[in-house]
Amino acid sequence: MKHPAPHIVTAFEDAMKRLKASIVQMAGAAETQLDGALTCLTQRNPEQARAIIESDARLDSYEHEIEANCMRMLVLRQPVADDLREVIAALKIAGNLERVGDHAANTARRAVAVAEFPESPAMSTLPNLGRLVRQRLTTAVDAYVDGDVELALRVWRTDDEVDALYTSLCESINQSAARLPEMFTAHMHLLFIAKSLERIGDHATNIAEVVHFVHTGRPLLDERPKADRSRGDV
Repeated sequence: MKHPAPHIVTAFEDAMKRLKASIVQMAGAAETQLDGALTCLTQRNPEQARAIIESDARLDSYEHEIEANCMRMLVLRQPVADDLREVIAALKIAGNLERVGDHAANTARRAVAVAEFPESPAMSTLPNLGRLVRQRLTTAVDAYVDGDVELALRVWRTDDEVDALYTSLCESINQSAARLPEMFTAHMHLLFIAKSLERIGDHATNIAEVVHFVHTGRPLLDERPKADRSRGDV
């Protein structure tokens, strides 16, 4: 059996290190965008919200660059087995991080709309969900960087924590909307924000699943733990 020449192996490893570094940079940008969106909710700052919305293009650029590098590696290096999984993992993680940025931008966009209304009691519970999904995203990215399968599994196994908090939050918003019908539009925005944050939690879980697959070669076949009993998506 022929083995790749050492310089070919080294070239692939160097390219993989650069690709992983790009993922880490993109993850940092996504986390920064999410932090900014959550700040917009608590500080009711329309100018900051607009800056977050405009910065979403940065994540799009990261994703395009990572996709191009992955395609180049697939064509030129023709990786197999573990190496192939590493490249595919980078593609999938970049896609999930781009969606995190989209949901963060949507959160900031709706924060601008909500800022036009008096503050609702239901709004005070949103930061709790935001902090939880932010923590899960960071943990999933750490699992990718460190190649830590157990850490990835911890994120995957606790997906129901986000769902339970999301369901409780939706119930609270609906109850608040019933008490304050004049604030119906504001509460609809809050429901959409809650859904965006819940989806960010799902993307963190997706990243954890990718990390598990890349290091074990096996998908997580068990059904995800779910505790979302809200009445459909918003």
